[in-house]
Amino acid sequence: MPDSIMYQEDAYVVLETNQPEQFLTPEELLEKLKAILSTRQDNLPRDLQHFSSVEEQAKYLMETSCELDMEPGEYLQWYVVRLEKP
Repeated sequence: MPDSIMYQEDAYVVLETNQPEQFLTPEELLEKLKAILSTRQDNLPRDLQHFSSVEEQAKYLMETSCELDMEPGEYLQWYVVRLEKP
């Protein structure tokens, strides 16, 4: 049986084009994704198009993916990290 600690999200490391890596809380990453998605409603990835709100889109993206396609030559990636040993 998997240990429940595997599913705890302390923080995310976020990698973005021409930016130093950032450590964000789940709430901060959710806000970042919502801000990006709110400007891209006419150009969403197919798996996000059936959600009716930006909040639902961002949550789904956080839970099921680790990157978002941006413009050519740009990237946005995020990975769950644990900052302390249990």
